Amino acid sequence: MFETGHFSQLWRQVAEKFGIQVDYVPGNWRRGVAAHDVAVRLAEDERHTLKAVMVVHNETSTGVASRIPEIRCAINQAHHPALLMVDTISSLGSIDYRHDEWEVDVTVAGSQKGLMMPPGLSFNAISEKALAANKSAKLPRSYWDWQEMLVPNRAGFFPYTPATTLLYGLREALVMLQEEGLSNVFLRHDRHAEATRAAVRTWGLEIVCEDPREYSSSLTAAFMPEGHNADQLRKVILDAFDMSLGAGLSKLAGKVFRIGHLGSFNDLMLAGTLSGVEMGLELAGVPHRSGGVTAALKFLTESKRKAAVLVS
Repeated sequence: MFETGHFSQLWRQVAEKFGIQVDYVPGNWRRGVAAHDVAVRLAEDERHTLKAVMVVHNETSTGVASRIPEIRCAINQAHHPALLMVDTISSLGSIDYRHDEWEVDVTVAGSQKGLMMPPGLSFNAISEKALAANKSAKLPRSYWDWQEMLVPNRAGFFPYTPATTLLYGLREALVMLQEEGLSNVFLRHDRHAEATRAAVRTWGLEIVCEDPREYSSSLTAAFMPEGHNADQLRKVILDAFDMSLGAGLSKLAGKVFRIGHLGSFNDLMLAGTLSGVEMGLELAGVPHRSGGVTAALKFLTESKRKAAVLVS
């Protein structure tokens, strides 16, 4: 498991509660998983005691997205049998992700982010290799047993009472995504993310993600200036504009705020969001440069203009 933020820590805690030994590779919370680090760890494991490589695709706490294809290449080049397990909770439906093409063995997803649903549903995509490992695994399991789900599901049944209303909502969410087209969905998220980063840069704030290749299209996390508390800014914005920003989590608590731009979201919604942040920075007395909203609108307008030219 690679330390990329708050949610990689939570995965580690879950695993250890089940008695799994975790080799937790330290990170600075500002970068994704480096393929080189994967290669080094697996090369050292000559006896193949490591059973899985676990990665958070998009760290919701930091706005950093790891490059899954490079990680898979590192595993393949090491000729190591470890499973590749990926958390896509805040990336599925927002950032391009390919379970089969990237040879992921276990994909874990949820309903509450890019799929535009309330929380309550979780999804697993599993490879044949993962299914084989499941059959020989010794950990106790019941509710989380894939076989318990797969066998009755072939006949259209669940092994327990399903969240039927959420499944109806999921069906509609998938129709919405298909109507827009996944390529267009990903481009829309990319546009909103870059517009948000343009605003953050203009305000003079620092983006948490250090590597532009790992910028998240789901959310953007920004550091507060030294001596200023992000939670106080969030309170000012909530009280003044009834708008809630994401908090800094764990060791980033009070240091960063997070702007979400995923799911059912459009240019005008983003403009309103960024306007609330810019006014909040002013009301809270946070040192910044004005014009972040203008920079974002300029980018959005120019990208629309270019798209229109390409279509014509």
